Amino acid sequence: LGLAFTPCIFPMVPILSGIIVGSGGGEGGTGMTKARAFSLSLAYVLGVAVTYALLGVVAGATGAAIQAALQNPWVIGAFAAVFVALALSMFGFYDLQLPSSLQSRLQQSQQHMKGGSLPATWVMGVLSALIVGPCVAPPLAGALLYIGQTGDMVLGGTSLFAMSLGMGVPLLVVGTTAGSVMPKAGAWMNAVKYVFGVLLLGVAIFLLERVVPYAVTLFLWGLLLVITAVYLGAFDRLAPEAGGWQRLWKGLGVVLVVLGTLQLVGSVTGGEDPLDPLDGLVASTGGAGGGGGDAEHLDFREVSGPDELQAALDDAAAAGRPVMLDFYADWCIECVRYERTTFEDPRVHQALADQDALLLQADVTEQSGAHKELQRRFNIIGPPAIMFFGPDGEEIQSARIAGYKDAGEFTTHVEETFGDG
Repeated sequence: LGLAFTPCIFPMVPILSGIIVGSGGGEGGTGMTKARAFSLSLAYVLGVAVTYALLGVVAGATGAAIQAALQNPWVIGAFAAVFVALALSMFGFYDLQLPSSLQSRLQQSQQHMKGGSLPATWVMGVLSALIVGPCVAPPLAGALLYIGQTGDMVLGGTSLFAMSLGMGVPLLVVGTTAGSVMPKAGAWMNAVKYVFGVLLLGVAIFLLERVVPYAVTLFLWGLLLVITAVYLGAFDRLAPEAGGWQRLWKGLGVVLVVLGTLQLVGSVTGGEDPLDPLDGLVASTGGAGGGGGDAEHLDFREVSGPDELQAALDDAAAAGRPVMLDFYADWCIECVRYERTTFEDPRVHQALADQDALLLQADVTEQSGAHKELQRRFNIIGPPAIMFFGPDGEEIQSARIAGYKDAGEFTTHVEETFGDG
C-alpha cells in the first residue's frame, strides 16, 4: 500500500484516470457507472499485479537484466510517444479507435462487456508495470532477494502478487471515484478529459527524464506549464461580470505562466532540477553562497567487477581509508536523483572528505557478466544500493542503503557510519 505513493508508482494514477475518463466519453457520450469504473480499475490493477508477480519470479533468478532491457532509450521513447498520442486524443485532435471493419467483427463477441475495453485496460496495466514503475524500492528489493535465497518461486510469485494488489488499492479508489462523479454528457466532461490529457503529457516527460538531457526535460516541463496556462485563460481578458471560478482559473494560469517561464529559463542556463530550475543560473553568478561555478559531483573511481573492487578495497585498507561503494545505472530513477541532488551537495562532499573516504562506483547499466557477478557477491537485486566499508576493508553491513536519502539524511548517515570527523 505504501509503494503506491512513491515517485515510481504514483504516475500510474493519471494513466488509469485517463482510461476511465476516456471510456466515459465527452459530449454525447454514454457516461460511466460506478460498477463499470470499478471493473476497468480492477482490470488495470490485475494487469499490474500479474506482471509484477511474473517478473518478480524471473528477476529473482536473473537480477536486474529485464529491468535494464525495459529501460532501453528506444523502449522508453516509444512508450512516451504512446502517452503523447493518448493525451492528444484527450484534447480532441483525433479519436483513437479500431478500424470500423474490425470493430464490427469484435462487437458481437464483446457485447457482454458493454464497451469491450477491459482487455485493453488490462494490457495498459501490464505496460505500466513494465515501464512506469521500474524502481527497486527497498520493500520490492527485499521481496526479490527472498525469492532468490529460498528458491520458492510459487511463494515468491504469490507474495509479489499480494504486494501489487495492496499497491493497487489507491488506484481502485481513484478509478472508481472518478467513474462515480462523471456526468453522462456535457462540456464539464471535456474539461476533465483535458486535465488528464495534461497529466498524461506529464507522464511522458517523466519517462523521458531517464534518457534525454536535463535541459530538454526542463524545456518540456516549461512548455507544458505555459500551454496549460493558455488553456486556463491566463492571457484572456476577464469581463467585469466574470464569476469567481473564472477568476480562479485565470489566477492559476498566471501562476503556471510564471513557473513555466522559470523552467524555460532554466533549460538554457544549465538548470537540472525541475523543482529548482534556476540552480544553474545561481551557480554561474556565484549566488546563494557565492561559491560560483557549476555544482561538482563526487569524484568516483569506477569498478566494473569483483576483481577491480577487491583491488580497490585492498588499496584503501593498505592506506587505512574507509570506502563507499555506489551501485548506479542510467535506467535507475533514484540513482539519477542521487546524482542530481545528494551527490552534488557540499555537506555530503565535506562529510566524506573529513574521513578521507575512497569513493567507488559500479555502473551496472549494461548488466554485463561482471556486473551481475558483482551484484551477486553482495546480494544486490538492483540499484540504487550504497555500501560502506571500514578501514579494514570489511563491509559495515548495518550501514547499507537501499533507496534514496536526501543530502541531510545522507550526511548524517555518513557521520554515524564513519564518525563525525
